[in-house]
Amino acid sequence: MRTACAVSLALCASAVVACNHASIPSPPSGTGYTPINDAGIIKHVIIVVQENRSFDDMFNGFPGSDTVSVGQTKAGPLPLTPRPFAGGGLDVGHFHVSFKAAYDNGRMDNFNAEGTYTGACGGYCATPGPPNYAYSYLPQSETVPYWTLAKQFTLGDRMFASNSGPSFPAHQYLIAGQSDNVAEVPSGSVWGCDAAAGTLAPQLDANGNETAGIFPCFDYQTLGDELDAAHVTWRYYTPVSVYFFDAYDAIRHIRYGADWTGNIVTPETTVLTDIADNNLAQVSWVVPQFVNSDHALASSNTGPQWVASIVDAVGASPYWKDTAILVVWDDWGGWYDHVPPPQVDVMGLGFRVPLIVVSPYARHGYVSHVQHEFGSILHFTEATFGVPTLGTADARADELSDCFDFSQSVSPLQPAKTFMSPADFLRQPQSLKPPDPI
Repeated sequence: MRTACAVSLALCASAVVACNHASIPSPPSGTGYTPINDAGIIKHVIIVVQENRSFDDMFNGFPGSDTVSVGQTKAGPLPLTPRPFAGGGLDVGHFHVSFKAAYDNGRMDNFNAEGTYTGACGGYCATPGPPNYAYSYLPQSETVPYWTLAKQFTLGDRMFASNSGPSFPAHQYLIAGQSDNVAEVPSGSVWGCDAAAGTLAPQLDANGNETAGIFPCFDYQTLGDELDAAHVTWRYYTPVSVYFFDAYDAIRHIRYGADWTGNIVTPETTVLTDIADNNLAQVSWVVPQFVNSDHALASSNTGPQWVASIVDAVGASPYWKDTAILVVWDDWGGWYDHVPPPQVDVMGLGFRVPLIVVSPYARHGYVSHVQHEFGSILHFTEATFGVPTLGTADARADELSDCFDFSQSVSPLQPAKTFMSPADFLRQPQSLKPPDPI
């Protein structure tokens, strides 16, 4: 893997570049990872899925991590611009075709070709944005709870999305390690088996070319199916069960089976009351309502407080002593990142996104430079509960072993300093549905 400075030796020799990087070891290959051996300590896994941020955008300048303050464009070096969550009201293209343009055969210099979009038309309208809009980063003042958690626990700076496109396939990889090669969002406003007749989700063929696609209702196996077979309880917390934010709506046998009414839970804030009521499942996915998602079009800075409210609720409960919380972002959102993702198949890997591992047993103050992907989250969960591999991205991915030290004793959680509490989120009204696509 290339460090920030190795992107361009000439640039790093220049005084205009600020390279903030650690020595990055090559990731282990094959099956060389140390297996998870937690002696049954971890009994609960919570997977928190936020929206649309690259690593360079979210954690720019984080001590010990691999970030840059100057990006690469076709015209040459460009200093990154601080841009707050509410800074501009534009979205950056983050489709599969956007990835191909920005990636530029590994040169990582064409993020200007992704385009910018607005949801003002009630859908997704192409809108010329300011020059170099994608070459931005979030000021640290906007992300204090995330930095607080990352400094206390483990931050992964080599977490790559398993796919190279937007939210719909990304969320499939986070439950199943695949998307049947669907690379883009479906054509309609519902993503799953409830979509209108004629809805199509573009797929990639064996050569990586987009086809017209298929109806977004699949029947492959998911981690939920594995957990069911092993009698491990699980829930998927979502703002709405039919629309964007429910990956399981696209799994036919779950949408029309007993899991739909038993394990798909709305609203997503129910996770806070389930923690308080000692009713947490062994495995939980939590996706946010749009206003708390970190998405550019949300124009809201409450995402970090939302995530911290979940962590703080667990930290104040009996669950703290046996829980691992994995916080991840579903795609790069179009924002600049300087690290070329390894290409392992026609679907990805995609660009870097942040990973925060929170647990009494997470390594404290540690930045993981080991290569992870969405399949790593599945692999960790499978290893924790002793269920078999799905044979998809989980089979090739590591299991986050370097992020944990199970010899550590349990220390109380130091709550993140936020202006919103779990009670505030329980009172928060549900926001309007997000624009299409996300």
